[in-house]
Amino acid sequence: MPSRGSNKWDEGQGDQQSLSLASPSTSAKVLSIESGLGTHKETLESLLSYALRSDDTELDQILSALEEISNWPGAPDSPSLDNVLQRAASCAIRQSLLDREIRSLAVTDELTGLYNRRGFLASAMHQLKLAHRHSQDVLLLFFDMDNLKGINDAFGHREGDLAIIRAADVLEKTFRDSDIRARLGGDEFAVLASEASLSNREAIAARMDRSLEEANGEEPRYKLSLSMGIARFDSETTESLGELMARADQDMYLHKKHHMRSASSRHL
Repeated sequence: MPSRGSNKWDEGQGDQQSLSLASPSTSAKVLSIESGLGTHKETLESLLSYALRSDDTELDQILSALEEISNWPGAPDSPSLDNVLQRAASCAIRQSLLDREIRSLAVTDELTGLYNRRGFLASAMHQLKLAHRHSQDVLLLFFDMDNLKGINDAFGHREGDLAIIRAADVLEKTFRDSDIRARLGGDEFAVLASEASLSNREAIAARMDRSLEEANGEEPRYKLSLSMGIARFDSETTESLGELMARADQDMYLHKKHHMRSASSRHL
């Protein structure tokens, strides 16, 4: 991760709503539940208290019902009942994890592991609503890989895919975990950075350049580079996400034209 600085862009951890796979610790907990059936290592009370901390409303309702059943007056206090309730809780958790994984796959880019366009639009719209409500500064950044076609033509589409993955890695190293990063399609990427302003542009560009330099050191056959466009979200206006994206795309296009002119002049 990049080193933390003193400004908000370095320190802020935006309130981001996302659909993601369950954490490894959650999966490990499910395995522990299944392997612990019939033992005293995992009590029903601790199992339910853990699972009820989830953010899955349907799962919470199921487990709350199971807890009520276990606490009914006159309910038999026996290992067999405890076993049945443990199995029911285990099934509910496994089904919840499966549902989350399916939702995650629907919003995840298969090649890079970033959000896809659908996931980005959903998460970015939510983040902009929060920014508008709390008068927060937000930047939308568009990125376009330079000369991906040349990489494909010279080294094949498999290497082109690897270049796309490296570009995604550059963005992950450049931005914070709280920022919303996505591959919109082809060689285009987008990032919504909360608690960031236009004054952070140079810091972001410098950080990206360092990440690109590191990536290019690992693959000397061609130079990986990205054109960047930025648009600032004004929380005092009613600008839509689509309008913000159009401004960022236009800024990126101007930056790309400057890139191309600079490359042409170097070859003269």
